[in-house]
Amino acid sequence: MPKSPQFLIKRLRSEGSKMTEFFEGLDDSAWAKTVYTEGGEWTIRNVLAHFVTAEKAFLKLFPNIVDGGEGVSKDFSVDRYNARQQEKTEELSPSELLIKFQDVRAKMATWVETLNEEDLQKEGRHPFLGETTVEEMIKLVYRHNQIHYRDMRKS
Repeated sequence: MPKSPQFLIKRLRSEGSKMTEFFEGLDDSAWAKTVYTEGGEWTIRNVLAHFVTAEKAFLKLFPNIVDGGEGVSKDFSVDRYNARQQEKTEELSPSELLIKFQDVRAKMATWVETLNEEDLQKEGRHPFLGETTVEEMIKLVYRHNQIHYRDMRKS
């Protein structure tokens, strides 16, 4: 059953607040805790950088799809993209990243406010999901946070 834009906005904001609260509660040593080791080591700080860069990219990709674009190219590599983005953000402190996360999440929620039911059903190619609707892409934004949050809490 399709979700309304209002439901998606509420989830984006609540998950964004939950993530902010989690990151604000970390002490200095926690930022260096290893979360992932496959394909290179990712710390909690790297995960936050990933949230920021992924969501910034989605704020370009999703509107493009709503406007009739196809989405990412068929040969798009999530791993290559994520590695490049980690390099680009390596100089940012956790506090700078958190400010960027809050900003990009607010922009995502504001953009979703502009959508209608028809927009949510438009389809395009997502870097992870493949061909799917804009609605599913938006849901993955907050679910993506939830998946990594679970992994960070385990580390």
